[in-house]
Amino acid sequence: MGQPEIVEPLGMRILIRKDEARQKTKGGIVLPDQAEIPTITGRVVEISRQVANDDDFPIRKYDKVLFHPKDAIPVDLESDNVLFVVDIDAVVAVFRRAPSPDTADHAADDSDDADEFEL
Repeated sequence: MGQPEIVEPLGMRILIRKDEARQKTKGGIVLPDQAEIPTITGRVVEISRQVANDDDFPIRKYDKVLFHPKDAIPVDLESDNVLFVVDIDAVVAVFRRAPSPDTADHAADDSDDADEFEL
């Protein structure tokens, strides 16, 4: 078999694997199938070299992000996953775990240990 295909975003773009849509909120409210959700979450699968080299965008591979899907470009490489090429300006937030009070002094330079934050 040949090599698997990869997608390398160009310019100020990243590749995101969209999280599964929740049909029920944590409070128990059932969402209709056609609910309009203006932003969605996902995991960064790949970042362009331009974004990686730009200190103004602290986004790393595997970060969980919140993004606006309006101009996201779907990429259909995997049948069970939805991948999107997203302009960096469409990313509105990166989820980070807040440092615990006893490690706040040491956490400023320890950003590699950022875990997923659950809402």
